[in-house]
Order: sequence, then structure tokens, then C-alpha cells
Amino acid sequence: MAEAAALAWHDGGCHCGAVQFAVSLPDEITAQACNCSLCDKIGFLHLIVPKDRFDLRGGEDNLTEYNFNTGTARHLFCKTCGVKSFYVPRSNPNGWSVNLRCLNQTEFTKISLEPFDGQNWEDNAAHLAHLA
Repeated sequence: MAEAAALAWHDGGCHCGAVQFAVSLPDEITAQACNCSLCDKIGFLHLIVPKDRFDLRGGEDNLTEYNFNTGTARHLFCKTCGVKSFYVPRSNPNGWSVNLRCLNQTEFTKISLEPFDGQNWEDNAAHLAHLA
């Protein structure tokens, strides 16, 4: 059996710096590039993690929430700059999806992107369930 990859905390945040967080990830990561109506427009690259690997370190009072469709996902945006650094995904409501673009990508030894067909979410959501 393969040994689990070591995890390290990586700092992230929104554009203006009002919202700060950290996420525990391995040095080699795979992010999902979703083509749903929201992710496609804002360029969100998903790193889905369990709740215990995410730490909101500042700016909770500067977050605003947007919900649509089933209302399960909690889309969180900085009130100042409008950046969506992370959110609670519908596919993993007990975890977090962090936007790879809000982390220092030079800290990783390897970054892979895999497409995710969010336009047909109902048919494909089960492919994300194992991530958190």
C-alpha cells in the first residue's frame, strides 16, 4: 500500500487581503477545472479538502454569501474585492473547495489540472465525492 503524501499548510487570501486562510495540502496537487456556469466565468480552480484541512485565519466578517439552484453550496466572496477564494461545495458539503488561484503556486512541486464537466453536474458530481 502506498504511503500517504505529507501535508503542509499553505497560506491564501483574496485580492485585497481582507480575507486570509490556510489549507493543508501535499506538495503535488491536482485541481479540477470546472466548466459550470459560475466557475467558467470566474476561473475557479478547485482544490477540495476536508474541513479539518482548512483554516479561516481572518476576514470572516468581510465575507458575503451567494446561493443559487439547490442552495446547498455556500459561495463566499470578499465584500471588498469580490474574489471567491473558497466555498462550501455542493459535492462535498462537509468540506471546502479552495481556489488554487488564491494560493502561492510556486510552493508546490507539481500542479495538475483535470477537467470537470460541471455543465452536466448531476451526471458527474459523484466523481468529486471522495475528495473531502
